[in-house]
Amino acid sequence: MLCESEEQPHLIEGLDRVARALGGLTKDWRFDRMSTVVSPSTGKVSASFAAVAKHYGVSVRPCPPRRGNRKGVVEKANHVAAQRFWRTLPDDVSVQEAQARLDRWCSTRGDVRLRATADGRATVGTLAKAEPLAPMPTPFPAVLTLPRVVSAQALVSFRGNRYSVPPELHGSTVSVSVRLGGTHLDIATQPGPGRASALPTVVARHVLAPEGAGATVRDHGHVAALEQAALAASTNARPHRGKERRPPSPAALAHAATLCARSDLPEQAASEPVIDLAAYATAATGRNTLTPPPQATQITTQERNHP
Repeated sequence: MLCESEEQPHLIEGLDRVARALGGLTKDWRFDRMSTVVSPSTGKVSASFAAVAKHYGVSVRPCPPRRGNRKGVVEKANHVAAQRFWRTLPDDVSVQEAQARLDRWCSTRGDVRLRATADGRATVGTLAKAEPLAPMPTPFPAVLTLPRVVSAQALVSFRGNRYSVPPELHGSTVSVSVRLGGTHLDIATQPGPGRASALPTVVARHVLAPEGAGATVRDHGHVAALEQAALAASTNARPHRGKERRPPSPAALAHAATLCARSDLPEQAASEPVIDLAAYATAATGRNTLTPPPQATQITTQERNHP
């Protein structure tokens, strides 16, 4: 799974999603000596992740020190995905589309890798289907917190959707918090400079939309406040009128008829064209340097007849 951060809540979310995609839990989880799971110096599982392992009912198996082969088993799967998938991924795809492509690659390429077993060589997909898995519990109640910048339309982007906030927060940085397995999203302000001890204030709570749906979730109070702020910033007392196609008024029609009649001009002048290009053609006669003058052409013809 592609995670936006390396913090422990994002690791827990990734483990939960991967286990649910596989259909259940294994007995053991093998980890590198990463600080979000174990202490790199002692190799003991941290207290915060021990609660996660107890919640899912699995045993944590960190890689022992100075065991290159065991560590290589963990790193090789990530190396294959990085070389065969990540390097070929276009730069203009979204995170949700990249995750969908990674899932397809894992099922079509990653699961066909061969492994040596007691009964012979078998693919990773075959071994995974034969492995018994325990049922999944409810997600561990970890809280994901991510910083976001409010747009000019007072919207905050989160996983393919946009959520509204009060309009006075545009351009500022806020914190988006989501609890795993929850149905709501909280947006809170961040403490400013010199207010390190101040607690963040939740300014908006929205129902989570499906990831990558492209939905815009707005609160009615935020919409009304945004309209008032737009009207206050406008120079007119009322909003701009729409671009409606209105028919001409009777006064405009009468004025157009007066112009078409041209009663103030003589009859002969009214019939003549306003712009006559014949005068320009007469003035340009003989000034064309590309066409030779008639006299030179006549001399050339006589020379040809009488050599």
